[in-house]
Amino acid sequence: MREIPVQNVIDAVAAMCIKANTELPDDVRAKFEQAMAEETSDSAREVLRQLLENADLARDTKLPLCQDCGLAVFFVEVGDDVRVVGGNLREAINEGVRKGYADGFLRKSACHPLTRANTGDGTPAIIHFDMVPGDRLKLVYMAKGGGSENMSRVTMLSPAQGWEGIKKFVVERVAEAGPNPCPPTVIGIGVGGTFDHAAKIAKQSLMRRLDDTHPDPDIAAREKELEDALNALGIGPMGLGGNTTVLGVKITMEPCHLASLPLAVNVQCHSQRHEEVEL
Repeated sequence: MREIPVQNVIDAVAAMCIKANTELPDDVRAKFEQAMAEETSDSAREVLRQLLENADLARDTKLPLCQDCGLAVFFVEVGDDVRVVGGNLREAINEGVRKGYADGFLRKSACHPLTRANTGDGTPAIIHFDMVPGDRLKLVYMAKGGGSENMSRVTMLSPAQGWEGIKKFVVERVAEAGPNPCPPTVIGIGVGGTFDHAAKIAKQSLMRRLDDTHPDPDIAAREKELEDALNALGIGPMGLGGNTTVLGVKITMEPCHLASLPLAVNVQCHSQRHEEVEL
């Protein structure tokens, strides 16, 4: 049984929170540059240029890419031959969030749903655990801002609606969201499972790199179909028009009940802030 000191987890989580909020991922930067080369709209190109300039400033000054540093969301893979010693894993992750959001001067946005009283330290984090074979501990972090999360939806389609129903709902959702989630966005789609599981796998889809291709050719083709349809909406960067409304569409599809067709659309802003580490 491999042992990992709890302080290693705390330090890793703190560093992840700071890095994700101050350094634009390389795959997102590459998409911005590609979009600038392909854009036909002057205003869209200017917005993309400013986003790249903002990313450079954030990296150089170690200040956040955006004032909304989001809620801390984690997907954690725990090997069945590893254990954290000296403390509890969930508490270690939350302590790492406290440290990272304090040391990085990141805005703390966690509050009581009704009183709106701020918890003061960015916690509690939203944590999804999964047991996997081996002796590794993998932590994947996402800073999920309110503007994009507010535009996300879950629905229960009838099986008869099929792919056309899925496509219609996704396109309408992005069109209705308009400029609110700070496009160009990344769209995570969860199809299958149950009401709650569809939402989970939709968010998990956002952890994929923008430059990857789904291993299932059928799903890869559907991702491309949706990406083309969404970019044809003409919303463009920050809603000012153009052919770059989304940077990518990522689908996770899993079995569901024969009487159901759960669908979740999780919208992520242009910064696509995420980081992962394996201990």
